[in-house]
Amino acid sequence: MENRLTVMKKAFIAAFPHTIPIFAGFWFLGMAYGIYMNVSGFSFLYTLIMSMFIFAGSMEFVTVSLLLGAFNPLQALLLTLMINARHLFYGISMLDKYRKTGWKKSYLIFGMCDESFSINYTARIPQGIDRSWFMFFVTFLNHIYWVSGALLGCLFGSFIHFNTQGLEFVMTAMFVVIFMEQWLNENSHLSSLIGLGISIGCLVVFGAENFIIPSMLMILGVLTLLRAPLRRREAER
Repeated sequence: MENRLTVMKKAFIAAFPHTIPIFAGFWFLGMAYGIYMNVSGFSFLYTLIMSMFIFAGSMEFVTVSLLLGAFNPLQALLLTLMINARHLFYGISMLDKYRKTGWKKSYLIFGMCDESFSINYTARIPQGIDRSWFMFFVTFLNHIYWVSGALLGCLFGSFIHFNTQGLEFVMTAMFVVIFMEQWLNENSHLSSLIGLGISIGCLVVFGAENFIIPSMLMILGVLTLLRAPLRRREAER
């Protein structure tokens, strides 16, 4: 029977390589966020607390303008719900995977950003690796990457000045890499093609600003209806 330290070490070693692409993206964007906080007049402490406890990427950038504007908690609530509504679907998708994870479940729910969801949902965890610790370390490492990047950006923000326009494309490129990795590991590409087709269709119909929620609703509905046939198809391969 392996002791807990050995189980944790093996899970960490298995999880770390999956987070390397996230490290590059999070440090780059995290430093941009830290610089933005610095030039907006916020101290190191604000950056630390917001990056640790909000941990919501784009919402953290929006929070800066909310803090600098007039106090309007209702607006902040509605804006947060709209920006992060996709996490409702992430949570539904992870109900089975987060079962029997013990005390780690609370942190897994708190730290479930887009990137952690993508890895924990799609990764093929090696045999002999504790599933709950694997998902914990994926989430924890991604959290650390973001917080450390934000803090570095804040610390050096006074000395670094550059145009941050276009930085958001780093996250898009990172998700393309994750999608390609998942594509290469799939026996059947039907689920990926369904998601891709629905997303493109919703993009055309609803536009770039409004397509995310409709596409996620449709993907969830279609894949739920096709769940049994897709599982049979996967088992036959």
